[in-house]
Amino acid sequence: MIGGKKVLALIPARGGSRGIPRKNIKILGGRPLIGWTIEAARQAAFLDMIVVSSEDEEILTVAKSLGAQALKRPVELATDEASGMDPVRHAIDCFPEIEILLLLQPTSPLRTSGDIDGFMQAFIASGCQSAVGLSPAPSPPEWMYRLDRDGKMKAILGGKVPARRQDLEPAYVINGALYAASSAHLRAGKGFSESGAFGYVMPADRSIDIDTPLDWAMAEFQLSQRPNPA
Repeated sequence: MIGGKKVLALIPARGGSRGIPRKNIKILGGRPLIGWTIEAARQAAFLDMIVVSSEDEEILTVAKSLGAQALKRPVELATDEASGMDPVRHAIDCFPEIEILLLLQPTSPLRTSGDIDGFMQAFIASGCQSAVGLSPAPSPPEWMYRLDRDGKMKAILGGKVPARRQDLEPAYVINGALYAASSAHLRAGKGFSESGAFGYVMPADRSIDIDTPLDWAMAEFQLSQRPNPA
């Protein structure tokens, strides 16, 4: 609980994964991928419930063995076509007493309990209805281009392109590691990253979002460098 509000940490972990088969329970650094997120949540200070949502019985069994509650998700909410908000709305319907929902994607295994606690404290202090985790953009948008049909470059933002990085304003991208919103905000049909959401900046080295085998290898390396794998 934080600010007198009851918090549900939701970990969505469907069984289907095209890029890395059975990704959510594949062993990474000695434990199932979802285990890193469950353990970080278990060590965090402000969470009342830690729930893994899945349509997959094996994933739910693994989640329970690691100390999380299991929420069986309808199969139609776990397809490639399903919205990322579907499991969120399913969870708040199943747990109407919850006042804040914290979404922790299992594909961000480098996120720590300290990141979760700092994020929750900053979110409550902000007075905003939603918040997302950010990391520094690898390349500033002023240096990004589109190509027309003839292969000619066109600056995405237009205008004169600054030559020096120090002349640019800092830019950030959503890192996928942390999302939170009040239940009332979500029940009103709103999302996490709408205009006016609070942005919490995390270091790039804890912001890896595993989608490809290369992401997996990078996360495995980062975890191997930690003095304490927990």
